[in-house]
Amino acid sequence: MNDLKKRTKQFAVDCWFLCKRIPNSREYNAYVNQLIRSSSSVGANYRASQRAKSTADFINKLKIVEEEIDESMFFLELFLEIMKDKNVDTIDKLHIEANELLAITVSSINTARRNQKK
Repeated sequence: MNDLKKRTKQFAVDCWFLCKRIPNSREYNAYVNQLIRSSSSVGANYRASQRAKSTADFINKLKIVEEEIDESMFFLELFLEIMKDKNVDTIDKLHIEANELLAITVSSINTARRNQKK
């Protein structure tokens, strides 16, 4: 789980560096702010899940992680469409990482739910 802690934090950092390279304009700023918020929330809520007080609390916190990753993916997809020629490789890599983090999170939620029923 320490690896996932590092990966979720690195995801937030990488999204921040991407956002730093996006032009500062009224049109971009709303999306930039949302991506920074959602991507940093992924790591923050994953960390919180590691201090969960119960399995139900753990699942609830991971559900927040799932939502925030999905939101981050949405804004990355918007940037892919809007910025067709700029930063596409970086955005693509971030989207792939987000998709992997999402798959791991959903798998963890499913495992926790199965274990909770035992």
